Amino acid sequence: MSEVQEKLEELKKEEFQLRSQTKKEERKFWGSLKIIPLGGLEEVGRNLTAFEFDEKEILIVDVGLGYPFFEEAPGVDFLIPNVEYLEKNKDKIVGVVITHGHYDHIGAIPYVIEKLGNPTIYATPLTKGIILKRQEDFPNSPKLEVIEFRKNNYKPLKIGSFTIDYFHVNHNIPDSVGLFIQTPVGNIIHTGDFKIDFTPIFDKPADLSRIVKLSLRGVRLLMIDSTNAYQPGFVASERKIMEALEEIFRKTHGRIIAVTFASLLERIQQLIYLSAIYGRKVVIDGHTMRMNVEVARQLKYLQAPKGILIKPEESFKLKPHQVTIICTGSQAEEGSALMRIVNGQHRYFRLIKDDTVIFSSSIIPGNERIIQELKDDILKQGAKVVHYQMMDIHASGHAFAEEVKLFISLTKPEYVMPIHGHYFMMKAVEEIALNLGIRQEKIIVAQNGDVIKMVPERVFKTNEKVPANIIYVDGLGIGSVESVVLRDRKNLAKEGMFIVTVIIDSQTGELRKNPEIVFKGLTYSREAKDFVQEAVSLIKKIVKKNIKFLSEEAPLIQEEQIKYHLREEIADFLYHKIGSRPMVIPIVIKV
Repeated sequence: MSEVQEKLEELKKEEFQLRSQTKKEERKFWGSLKIIPLGGLEEVGRNLTAFEFDEKEILIVDVGLGYPFFEEAPGVDFLIPNVEYLEKNKDKIVGVVITHGHYDHIGAIPYVIEKLGNPTIYATPLTKGIILKRQEDFPNSPKLEVIEFRKNNYKPLKIGSFTIDYFHVNHNIPDSVGLFIQTPVGNIIHTGDFKIDFTPIFDKPADLSRIVKLSLRGVRLLMIDSTNAYQPGFVASERKIMEALEEIFRKTHGRIIAVTFASLLERIQQLIYLSAIYGRKVVIDGHTMRMNVEVARQLKYLQAPKGILIKPEESFKLKPHQVTIICTGSQAEEGSALMRIVNGQHRYFRLIKDDTVIFSSSIIPGNERIIQELKDDILKQGAKVVHYQMMDIHASGHAFAEEVKLFISLTKPEYVMPIHGHYFMMKAVEEIALNLGIRQEKIIVAQNGDVIKMVPERVFKTNEKVPANIIYVDGLGIGSVESVVLRDRKNLAKEGMFIVTVIIDSQTGELRKNPEIVFKGLTYSREAKDFVQEAVSLIKKIVKKNIKFLSEEAPLIQEEQIKYHLREEIADFLYHKIGSRPMVIPIVIKV
C-alpha cells in the first residue's frame, strides 16, 4: 500500500469516528444570500466574489488581477475585475477576506480598494505582509487597514452577519487558507486555491481533520478550485519534487539558473536549502521575487542560512559551481530577469557555457510558443535546459481530480459550485460531482456577473446579471484602454503601419515636395522601389482631386477631408498590392 493510500485509510477511519460521535445540527435557515462572482470564472485569475446578505451587507473574498495574452490585449499590463456594482453598494461592504498572497487573489487591491470605500481587509500574516509591501508602490493610494488572523489559532472572524472559520490547505505559497463561511441561510465552504499534499517538505499537510469537523455543521454550498480538476490522480508531492531537484544539484558542475513564479515561495525555499547543502551561494533576481522573499524572511516563513544570499556582483568572485541564480521569467515575460539574461541585456549576467537553466514551473496556456522559443535561445548559447516535462521539478498548487473528489467526499455538500478555472475545468468538477451521486440540479456552473441566490428552500442561478467585463490597466491608468485602442494596437502588431506626410502650399494648392512615406512591419514584394513610386503617384492624385478652387483667391484646403481620402484609398491600394491592411496614418501640413 502506498503512503498516500495509507493516509487515506487513516482519514476514512477518522471521518467515520467523527461523524458517528457528532449529532447532526438541525438548523432553521432564514434570509437571502446573493453570491456574485466578478472574476475567476471561465478564466484563471481576477478572483473576486461578493456575498450579499439580505441586500444589507456585502462580504468580499479575494481581490485579484489577471494577466492578458499579448494577442488579445497588446500593451496592457493587467486585467482587473469590474467593481461597478460594489462601488454603487460600497456602504454595504463589511470587509474583505483574502485566502492567500498570490497576485491573482490580491493584485487588484491597489486599483479598486478606494472605490470600495477602503474596507477592512482580513488576511494571514504572510498575505498581510505581501499586501502592505506591495502597497508601498502606490503612494497615492489610501492607507490600508489589514487585520491579521493566524491559521493555527482558529479564532472565528465575526464580520457583520457572517462568521468565518478557516482551515489550512496546501498551496505553493505559505499561509494559504480555505474559508468556512457561516450565514443565516446556510454554510459555505470556499476552498481558495488548494491541493492536498500528505508529505510536504516545508509545510504541514492540509488540515483535513478540521475540514471534516467544520463540515459536520452542514455545508449547503461548496465553492471549489477547479483549475486542475481535469488532471487525473493526485498532484505530485513536494517531497518528490525535492528529490528530483537534488539530483540536478548533485550532477551539475556549472551555474544553476532556476526560474519560477515570483510567489512560489516553497520552491524558492527548496532551492535555497539545496544550494546550502551543495555549497552554493544564491542570487535572487526579479523585483517581485525579491520583495516576496524579503517579506517571507522577515516573518520567518522562509529560512536562509546566514551569508547564503548574495548580491549579483558578489557572484563574480565565485566559481560557476558555487552559484545559484533564482529568478523570474518562467513565462518568457518581456523584461523579466531570465529574458534579460538570455538576450544579453542584464546588468550583471550573461548565459555561459555549462549553465543549467531549470524551469520549475508549469506553462500558462497560451504561452507555449514563446517559452519554447526562449528554451531554444538558451540551448543555442550552450546552456542546458531542464523542465517539468523531463523531470518532476514542478508540482502545481491546484488539486487534481482525486483531490477534488476527496474534498467533496469529506465535506458532503448539498450544492457544488466550481470556481477558479476555465469552462472546461469547471465542467470537470461537475463530472466528478455527478459521479459522486450529486444531482445535476445541485451543481452550479456559473459565469462572471451571474447572481446565484441562496434561500432557505434552495440554491439557484438567477436571471439577474451585474457588470463583470474586464477592466484593463496599462501605463496610463485604470480602464484607460478602450476597445478602439486595443483594435488599433492589434492592427499595428499584425499588419504594421504606413505613414504619409504631405506638405501643401496654401497659396497655390500644390505639393511643396514629394510625399514622404515611412512604413514599419509591412510584408511587401521585392519590387519595393516600384511599390513606393506607385504609392507616391496615388498620393499626389488624391491630394490634387481634393483641393477646390472656388475663386481666384487661395484654394480651399480641407485637411480632414484630404486625410480621410488618403487613409481610405491608400488602405485599398495596399490591400490589393501586398494583401494586408496596415494602419494608415496621414499627416497633412499646410504652409
